[in-house]
Amino acid sequence: MQIKIKKLHQDAKIPAYQSSGSAGFDFCSIERKTIKAGEWELVKTGLAFEIENGYELQVRPRSGLALKNGISVLNSPGTIDSDYRGEICVILINHSKTDFSIEVGDRIAQGVVAKVEQVGFVEVEELSQTQRGEGGFGSSGIKG
Repeated sequence: MQIKIKKLHQDAKIPAYQSSGSAGFDFCSIERKTIKAGEWELVKTGLAFEIENGYELQVRPRSGLALKNGISVLNSPGTIDSDYRGEICVILINHSKTDFSIEVGDRIAQGVVAKVEQVGFVEVEELSQTQRGEGGFGSSGIKG
């Protein structure tokens, strides 16, 4: 599949996969920004995408930023719909106790293209029974 990308800013970088087995490609910042400890910021990529109908672009955290700096994508995964043509921006949150600086060109998040389906909804009076039933958060335990 080919995805059309429009550069909206001279510093924007066309995304790249970092290895042949990578599921995600990296988004880079086009701005310098500091995210204060415990706060979040919108970070611009300077890119707009044309995604095929039936697909979405998921914006996900980078594991290295999360582990080493406590930086994550606030609405993870963020969804870019196929009919959106505006700039891709990333909401980063700083979970650490120290401020985090971003420079122009820094890899701030990753994108994964995923197939999606729109479904029909049918209202019913009852749902089928399962072993789990209505057991919610933590109902299956934590031990293996």
